[in-house]
Amino acid sequence: MSLVDKIKEIENEMAKTQKNKATSYHLGQLKAKLAKLKRDLLMPSSGGGGGGVGFDVAKTGVARIGFVGFPSVGKSTLMSKLTGTHSEVGAYEFTTLTTVPGVVQYKGAKLQILDLPGIIEGAKDGKGRGRQVIAVARTCSLIFIVLDVLKPMTDKKLIEKELEGFGIRLNKKPPAIIFKKKEKGGISITNTVPLTHVTADEVKAVLSEYRIHNADITFKEDNTIDDLIDVVENNRIYIPCIYVLNKIDQISIEELDLIYKIPNAVPICAHHEWNFDELLETMWKKLALVRIYTKPKGQLPDYEEPVVMTSDKSSVEDFCNNIHKSIMEQFKCAYVWGASVKHNPQKVGKEHILQDEDVVQIVKKI
Repeated sequence: MSLVDKIKEIENEMAKTQKNKATSYHLGQLKAKLAKLKRDLLMPSSGGGGGGVGFDVAKTGVARIGFVGFPSVGKSTLMSKLTGTHSEVGAYEFTTLTTVPGVVQYKGAKLQILDLPGIIEGAKDGKGRGRQVIAVARTCSLIFIVLDVLKPMTDKKLIEKELEGFGIRLNKKPPAIIFKKKEKGGISITNTVPLTHVTADEVKAVLSEYRIHNADITFKEDNTIDDLIDVVENNRIYIPCIYVLNKIDQISIEELDLIYKIPNAVPICAHHEWNFDELLETMWKKLALVRIYTKPKGQLPDYEEPVVMTSDKSSVEDFCNNIHKSIMEQFKCAYVWGASVKHNPQKVGKEHILQDEDVVQIVKKI
């Protein structure tokens, strides 16, 4: 019996089982079994065939953005308009067959854009090139889900389901669950908020399926059992996502107003290059990048080539390492002008967190 058949069997059983107090333990076990089978499907234990041609792309630039979508929604057209890179464009399905990389320059930052082959339904079960496509998608800092405005929103649901099946969580934060294994003492569950979606039975069922019999679990928000499985599996990736709704030249203004109500969505027309500025601005916000300008002593700041970093790694030390690893050995202090300091300039140490468009002058030891 193949893995896909086993997964289908468990999904059918879950659909048939009513959810109540008596079945919560059983359902918890089924959910954990399902998560384990999906993990085995994603990462086969045996060293099977090669990775396929053209899928492993070297990472360049500050961030990596993946274009995901069904065949023929205009991913390649959008990419070639944004980057000037030619990805095979055709009016028939499955034109792009390998990953095509390109680079877009925006606000002084180099961003790598990957045009991934079209995803088909059932990719997470190993159909088509889906598995390799989504393996590349897992390495991205941001995902553009490109959708055709004329097709119903069921496409959006299908792609989300495929990505969820691969352990990619879109526009979500990691669940606030603290999970610690221990040597003895059984399972202790504590929660700082009332839990409405999870029972102690379900938690124990999931853990017993993973053969964990001694652990401390703290719920800091009202989580579901799926959140707990995500924490136990510990291989989920949380990626911001923008829904790019293409081909708006073929709809009315009233329909466009409706589309604007979809959260995290940007309507565009790749063919006529409409609304690209909003798309790039939304992309910049989602990536949460920080531009830092360097200022050599006695000279004006260099506004042409900023050092671009992610906002979670934006200390003075990160800034120095970004320029060259040897700077920290001679680092004495830094002078900063900008939003992150109270006085201009202000003398700071290596732990100081920089903000967007700060100007930094590094002072070395003599």
